[in-house]
Amino acid sequence: LGLGEPQFVSALHGRGSGDFLDHIVAVLPEVGRAQNQDGYRKVALIGRPNVGKSSLFNAIAGESLSIVDDAAGTTRDPVDSLLSFGGSTWRFIDTAGLKKRANQDSGTDYYASLRTATALERCEVAVVVLDASEPITEQDLRVITMVEEAGKAMVIVMNKWDLVDEERQLQLDKELERNLERFPWAQRVNVSAKTGWHRDRLAPALRTAISSWEKRIPTSKLNSFLGALIGATPPPVRSGKQPKIRFATQAAICPPKFVVFATEFVETAYRRFIERRLREEFGFPGTPVEVVVKVKERD
Repeated sequence: LGLGEPQFVSALHGRGSGDFLDHIVAVLPEVGRAQNQDGYRKVALIGRPNVGKSSLFNAIAGESLSIVDDAAGTTRDPVDSLLSFGGSTWRFIDTAGLKKRANQDSGTDYYASLRTATALERCEVAVVVLDASEPITEQDLRVITMVEEAGKAMVIVMNKWDLVDEERQLQLDKELERNLERFPWAQRVNVSAKTGWHRDRLAPALRTAISSWEKRIPTSKLNSFLGALIGATPPPVRSGKQPKIRFATQAAICPPKFVVFATEFVETAYRRFIERRLREEFGFPGTPVEVVVKVKERD
């Protein structure tokens, strides 16, 4: 017929559907790639005031592009700069520190918060800067949650490491274990912007996070993994009914989103279990992963 190579599938049994989906995905534009039109990876430096974002930005740039002062809140406007760093050119956005919630801010703080949210929306990977010499605060956790909700790749930078002694390090380990248990996938880099210590570790972490953010798993490989997982640990019975998981597909990248088709509602705990095993099998360090279950009644 001159219409190209046909695809053979069985709608009843699902045979061939994985290869068919791979062919469809191959001709579709990648979700999220439009953000990288100029070829430079976009990195946003975010965090609460006075954690050293501008100092880190200047250390990476090798010159003073942002005002640095001990007084919190000296950065109001995002500074958008192309910087050569770690063998690549990156588009860095140095943002105003987040204080209270945006709807509680007033004047310049309010608009600084809005611009920070815009920078987060524009970026591909967010560098969340924390002050390692001070206890982790509620604002720090709110910033990290913002990145996860925005679906961006993330690297957590523990800055001011030159001020961390052995006692503070033990305390910090407990704080990280307690406060960041929801974000085990986030990479952490310990640096000192003031001395330049371990600054070179940031670029590899950024590359890893972006690679995970854009990773796509072939449908056939995904379903082989899911079949083995369900065979070993089936979903729990709910209201006397055993959910049957039919198949799964990766619906998007940037960040990776997986859709699982099932005959019944699947418990949230089991979805988290699928996400955890997906990470164990395929990696995804540095990026949030979304697992969505769609209920499709039995034929």
